Amino acid sequence: MFGKLITLFKIPELRRKILFTLALLAVYRMGFWVPLPIIDQGQLQKNIELMQQGQGGGMGQIMQVVALFSAAQIGNATIFGLGIMPYISAAIIFELLASVYPPLEQLRKEGEAGRKKINEYTRYATVFICLGQSYFWIRGLAGGMLGADLVRPEYNSFYWHLVCTLTMTAGTILLMWIGEQIDAYGIGNGISLLIMAGIIARMPGAGRQLFQQASLQLGADMGIEKILLLAALFVFVVVWVLAITEGQRRIPIQSAKHVRGRRILGGQRQFLPLRVNQAGVMPIIFASSLLMFPWFLFGQLSRMFPDSRVLAMLADTFGGGRGYVYNVCYIILIYFFCYFWTAITFNPKDMADNLKDYGSFIPGYRPGRRTAAYLEQVMVRITYVGAAFLAIVAVIPTIVATSMGIPYLIASFYGGTGLLIVVSVELDLIQKIDSHLVMRNYPGLLEVETKKR
Repeated sequence: MFGKLITLFKIPELRRKILFTLALLAVYRMGFWVPLPIIDQGQLQKNIELMQQGQGGGMGQIMQVVALFSAAQIGNATIFGLGIMPYISAAIIFELLASVYPPLEQLRKEGEAGRKKINEYTRYATVFICLGQSYFWIRGLAGGMLGADLVRPEYNSFYWHLVCTLTMTAGTILLMWIGEQIDAYGIGNGISLLIMAGIIARMPGAGRQLFQQASLQLGADMGIEKILLLAALFVFVVVWVLAITEGQRRIPIQSAKHVRGRRILGGQRQFLPLRVNQAGVMPIIFASSLLMFPWFLFGQLSRMFPDSRVLAMLADTFGGGRGYVYNVCYIILIYFFCYFWTAITFNPKDMADNLKDYGSFIPGYRPGRRTAAYLEQVMVRITYVGAAFLAIVAVIPTIVATSMGIPYLIASFYGGTGLLIVVSVELDLIQKIDSHLVMRNYPGLLEVETKKR
C-alpha cells in the first residue's frame, strides 16, 4: 500500500490534482480561524461547551447536526460559519423543481448546457439563502438565542449586523467556489470533500473528550469494557457501511443480435446494476432538517403558554432528539425520503426506453411497459432494505449515547451518520483515483496484485 501511495505522486497530472485539492482544503480549514469581530468569542465558547455537554437542551444537538451536514462551524461565528449548507439547500430545491417544473425538466434533458444553466440558477439562489440565514443568525446572537447577548455593545447596530451578514455570505460563496474548483481541477467531488473534511476535523476533539473520561478500571463510567465495545462498534459500522454502499442488485440484460455488413454485433449478456442505497445520505439530511421545525414550533408555543405541560413535553422531546417519539419520527421520515428521493433520481420508464432504444432487453420481460414495471418492483424492494440500513445507522449514535452514558458528540462521530458520510466520500475518491491509475496501466489502490507464475 505504501508503494501504491508513492505511485500517486509519480504521475504528474494526478500529483497536481491531489496537491491542488489539498491546498484548497487547507484554505477551507484556515477560514474557521477567522472569527467575526463583533461577537464576544469567549462567552460564545462557554455557551457552546454547555450545550455540547447537554445543558443547553436541544439547541446544542441541533447545532451539531447542522455542523455535521454543512461542513460549518456556526457555533464559532466565523467567516465560514454557514458552511455550504445554503448551497446544498439551493441544489436540493432545484433538484426537486427539475422533477415537477417543466422548464427546469427540459433544461435538465438538454445535457451539459442545461446543467450549466441550472447550476447558474443554483448559485443565485445560494446568495439569497445566505443573506437570509446569516442575517437571522446574527440577529439571533444579538437577541440572546444562545443564552446571552453575544454581540459586543459597541457593534450592536444594523450597520455592523449588515457587515457581518455580507461577510458570512462571501465566506459561503468562497466555499462554493472552492468546491467547484476541486471539481474542475482537483480530484473527487468538491462539496463532498468539504463536508468530509469538516467531519474529520471534529473527530480528534471527540476522541480527546473520550479518552479524558476513559478509565482502565472495570465498571467505571467510561471503563475499559466500554472503550473496547466502542472500538468493536466502530469496526462493525465501517464494514457494514462499505458492504451496503457497494451493494448492488445486478439485473441480467441480453442485447439483441444485429448484422452490420459482414459482422454480427450484439448478443452479449450484461448486467444492469441497481444500488441498494440509491438515495445515499440525502434521506438522513432531509429527516434531520425537517425534525428541527417541531422543536422551533413547540419551543415558541411553550414560551407563549408556560403553564402547558404538553407543549413543554413536546418541546423537550423534539429538542433533545433522543426520545422514543423522536426516533420513531426519524425512522418514518427516513423511509419516506428514501422512496421520495429514489423516485426522483430513478425513472424506470426512461431506463426501459433506453434499453429498448439500444436493442437490449431483460430476459422474460417484454421491452417497454413490462420492463419498466419490473424495474420499479425491484427498486421498491431494494429501497426498503436501503432505508432500513440508513435508519439503523442514523439511530446508532442515540442508542450508544443513552445506553452507554457517553456524550452525544462522541457517539455521533465514531458511529452513525458522520461515519457514513466519510466512508461514502472516501469510496468515491478512491474510485476516481483508481480510474487515473488504471488508465495509465497501474494497479488500483484496492486491487490485489498477483504474482505471475
